[in-house]
Amino acid sequence: MMYDQTRAQQPAGHTPGPAGRRGPGPQPLLSSIERDKVLQRLRHALNTFADTPREALEEAESTYDEATALLVSALAERRRLLRAGWQDQDPGTQSDELRHALRLYREITQRLLHI
Repeated sequence: MMYDQTRAQQPAGHTPGPAGRRGPGPQPLLSSIERDKVLQRLRHALNTFADTPREALEEAESTYDEATALLVSALAERRRLLRAGWQDQDPGTQSDELRHALRLYREITQRLLHI
């Protein structure tokens, strides 16, 4: 474990605020219900390909369109929430809070680049 100078300088019993806490990882963009619904449609397309290949491909294409629309919507909402978290704060906002927002932007952008 590395030495954390900032933490070492805090008084005993001090719990960091939201900007100082790291969650277990980035939140999923889609709910499990949305993901399951898209995956179920895709499985259906795959399972019906042998009997009706053209219809299966059309369903797969439609599923792709649905998945991309859901992702675009989820990304727009994530951006709105991130922006609301820092844009309307007063100019004296703590740099830790701004750093946290920057970290969230970095994480989501890196996730996008690894798709």
